[in-house]
Amino acid sequence: MEKGDLETGLDMIKDTVQSLLDCVKNEGNHKNRLKPSIYMAPGILRDLSPNSFNPRVVSIGPLHKKDENVQAFEGRKTSCMIDLMRHINSSQEDILKTCVEKVYSSMDQIKACYIWTKTYDDSEVAKMMVIDACFILHFILRDQIGEFQEFYFGNTMLIYNIVLDLVLLENQIPFFILDQIFQCTVLKFRPNSSLISLIHPLLRDLNMFRVHLKTDNISISTTSHILSILHQCYEPQGNISPHFLSSKFHSVVDLDMAGVEFKPNQNSTWVLGMEVKIPGFTCGFGSWSKPTLRMPVLLLADNTVLILRNLIAYEQSCGTQNYITSYALAMDMLVNTSEDVVKLVDSRVLINIVGSNEEAANMINNIGKEVICSDFFYKQEMEGLNKYCDRYWPKHIAKMKSIYFSSPWSMIALLAGIMLFVLTVLQTMFTIKSS
Repeated sequence: MEKGDLETGLDMIKDTVQSLLDCVKNEGNHKNRLKPSIYMAPGILRDLSPNSFNPRVVSIGPLHKKDENVQAFEGRKTSCMIDLMRHINSSQEDILKTCVEKVYSSMDQIKACYIWTKTYDDSEVAKMMVIDACFILHFILRDQIGEFQEFYFGNTMLIYNIVLDLVLLENQIPFFILDQIFQCTVLKFRPNSSLISLIHPLLRDLNMFRVHLKTDNISISTTSHILSILHQCYEPQGNISPHFLSSKFHSVVDLDMAGVEFKPNQNSTWVLGMEVKIPGFTCGFGSWSKPTLRMPVLLLADNTVLILRNLIAYEQSCGTQNYITSYALAMDMLVNTSEDVVKLVDSRVLINIVGSNEEAANMINNIGKEVICSDFFYKQEMEGLNKYCDRYWPKHIAKMKSIYFSSPWSMIALLAGIMLFVLTVLQTMFTIKSS
């Protein structure tokens, strides 16, 4: 090998080593940054239902700002900002100056919250944050300030779509910025209000379950964005251990045939809690009291799937506990057909307002597709029901109950049959004896 070739080879090795060292250094710097909290939904989930992640009316933050379908509303957001500032006893210039200063002082923190898909300079980001935050505050105050309500022209569908847009994973701004703009604006004319309390009606509109959502324990310092607040409302108050999901479970119809009764959940510590109560066995033939599965009362509407998908995408992206994912998978296991839906509706643990029972079953089954769940929070409950159903006597006693004791008429028919059998036997005995 000639000297020139050797030197060239050494230079290439040196450059490659330096490039790798730069990668190591950049990775170290990356680890020291704040963890992003506003992502694009995982591609495999987005492909299943793109409309569940795209805003319909209004873009919030940078990820969908340039979408064509939201451009018509951009001017309205500015009008909302102006309306909001009219309630403050300061000049618009002073208010905007304060807001922009707040944003610029947190610019690095703001940028760290996003997985960026487009490039924006600091000026564009600052303008975006102020306008979007003012719009959100204007919107959540609409029921309390008549002028704000009039801005939406009483358009129920518009309000409905905005509510859904505000819960999309890809359509968020950092909550600390929303709070800072809140302090610069709303707090000036409503000094006794809090941002969490103002957002509570929005959470009520987004709630998928027939239960009052509590926000007492939610702290602004631990909240990433509006979607994360809703997620916190569904977290258990105490410690609940997850388990690895390893087996298939019985469907609602199978459980019903084994004698399991379904009732609304009365657990005050966890909105999504499922409780199983299985009676002890007596005389070797089983207990005549029914085992019970208590479940949260789900309001299955058109928006339920969208909300569930975004909560699941949030869990899958941000590494938080898979409470919603576990619930969606548990429902997918319990519901296979429209007959399962019918039983849940009859048991008042499911309110179906989407249409047919078959459509409801399909919606529930599709939510759990392509979802990874390493920490499942209902394994003990499901396995307890599995063990009960796999025993011999529960199946047969439950079947006997459903056939012979499901109604007064079936009991009367059974008693009549027994009496007829006894009389037939007696008649036969007398006939034989007399002969």
